[in-house]
Amino acid sequence: MSVRVLSLLFATLSLPLSAIAQTAPAPLPATRDLTQDAGFKAQQAAIEAAAAQMPNTGRAKNVILFIGDGMGINSVTAGRILAGQVRGQDGASYVLSFEALPYTAFSKTYSTNNLVTDSANGISAITTGVKTINGAIGVTGDVKSKSCDGVAAARVLTIAEQAKLSGRSAGAVTTSGITDATPAGTFGHTSTRNWRSDADLPPEAVAAGCTDLARQLVQAPAALRLDVAMGGDLEDFLPVTAGGVRKDGRDLTSEWKAQKNAAVLTGKAQLAALNTKTAGPVLGLFSKGDLPSPLDKPQDVPGLDEMTAKAIDLLSRNDKGYFLLVESASIDKWHHKNDAHRALHDVDELAKAVSIALAKTDPRDTLILITADHSHGLTLSGYAPRDGRIDGVSGQGDKAYPLLSYATGPGGEHAHTGGYTAEETEALGFTNPALFGMPSAAHGGEDVPVYARGPQAYLVRSTVDSTYLYQVMARALFGAETPRAQSDKVP
Repeated sequence: MSVRVLSLLFATLSLPLSAIAQTAPAPLPATRDLTQDAGFKAQQAAIEAAAAQMPNTGRAKNVILFIGDGMGINSVTAGRILAGQVRGQDGASYVLSFEALPYTAFSKTYSTNNLVTDSANGISAITTGVKTINGAIGVTGDVKSKSCDGVAAARVLTIAEQAKLSGRSAGAVTTSGITDATPAGTFGHTSTRNWRSDADLPPEAVAAGCTDLARQLVQAPAALRLDVAMGGDLEDFLPVTAGGVRKDGRDLTSEWKAQKNAAVLTGKAQLAALNTKTAGPVLGLFSKGDLPSPLDKPQDVPGLDEMTAKAIDLLSRNDKGYFLLVESASIDKWHHKNDAHRALHDVDELAKAVSIALAKTDPRDTLILITADHSHGLTLSGYAPRDGRIDGVSGQGDKAYPLLSYATGPGGEHAHTGGYTAEETEALGFTNPALFGMPSAAHGGEDVPVYARGPQAYLVRSTVDSTYLYQVMARALFGAETPRAQSDKVP
């Protein structure tokens, strides 16, 4: 210790106590009591609820898989804000029904041949546990697109088909056509997702014995066939002579009705009148193609929540349980058109359907999973006021631009670079700007969120592969000894 330090220490010790007291640090400044702050108290309650959550390690009687097609994390955030704002609430702090579930993760969505997946591989990975090529469904990645060769050998059972083999019921509900990629992920096995009716099959595929997805749905073996299928695509099930597109002359709706007590529904009123206590297998085809947006106020077309409620009522009659897939397909459809307003409204439609399922099921015996097959290039960027509309603008005058924009899509084909007005961007049908112009926006490749409640939901955590979600559902339904998902199990 230096002489200087010793002398300073001696001088301090020699001071009277009154002098030392005068050199004591000033008291800390007063701080606000946060125990009375509403936001602080809300998060205190949230942490207590999280701490009290006990994992359910039991088996599931039922599994409901919700897919927000194209619903990346930006879609969830922007969809949440829109949902809150249309209800007259603060959008930023609003909570969608599925966001309140106790377990979450992120899912990697790549395919065997592409960094950015399409919906076919996206759903197939989740429902079979193996990834495949873009465009293929219910098969391994060994197949070649637009070819029948090797499809039979590459066939993999879906979680819906395995549920059927276990004695449970199975169903699919969607706002797209029922033969579209995501719903087909419950029953389809093909190298080419666009082979939805025989009119889509090239001559060489017909000669090779390929079967379109509409026929696969209706003609599946009874042990595997869906008990409930609702969406659009009526034209894929009817011959040309009956207003459809089928060239083989077959009326698949009549073939469906050949089942005992089976029903084919084509309108909202028919769905509402359906007696779920006595109805047999139900095929709902509520549009020629995809279902229209609820914002366009379609006539006699049921909402996703209404279809979900009926499907659960029908499937829950089976004492052994059921598997149900529910898809809000139009999130993706509208993102492809850079129509953010309609896309985000369909995020809210998904949340409404989830609310129905949460209310109708018991978390002790029903696993509910919500995720996306892939993301989209939606961006929420700018510094609008907290109470500003999510579909509004950031900035002023010739510097104003929409809060919501895209990486790619038809919005990039416009020369508009600034000077947007709120009246313009908030109008229904507005095409949000995109960085690079193309007729249809490309998918996003980033990880997508996963939300879960029920038996084995605690396994939904961290960052996982999309195929991991199959394992969670299979473990919940069948236990640790999950059935093999191979073709040798097909009767």
